[in-house]
Amino acid sequence: MPQFRIADAARLLGVSDDTVRRWVDAGALPVRPDASNRKVIDGAALAAFARDHAQTAPVPSEGSAQPATGSSASGRLVSDTVMSQVEMQCGPHRVVSLMSTEAVGDLGLEPGVLAVAVIKSTNVVVETPGGNS
Repeated sequence: MPQFRIADAARLLGVSDDTVRRWVDAGALPVRPDASNRKVIDGAALAAFARDHAQTAPVPSEGSAQPATGSSASGRLVSDTVMSQVEMQCGPHRVVSLMSTEAVGDLGLEPGVLAVAVIKSTNVVVETPGGNS
């Protein structure tokens, strides 16, 4: 399982090292010593923390920002013999990708593994909050 040092976790979460240390001291992020006796955070625990503490992206609604509703970030990997659903927490956004189970294995994906989402879209649907399209 991947492990992240406090400085790396801070960079991934977009906060200072001191903030991560405060979360560790408060028991919100579990740490353990690595082979060099430095504090490290388990990748799966860091992924769960990021998912649970992600702020909801605002959605404009009649001139005011309202929190988005109706989506649940579960941050998981669901596979069958052919296809897999990979969910990533990217800041306040949940990104879901469908790919072959073979690709998941080739990439070594599992909860807590650091991965990068590259998004390319050839079709974009634009709607207004009031339903005028």
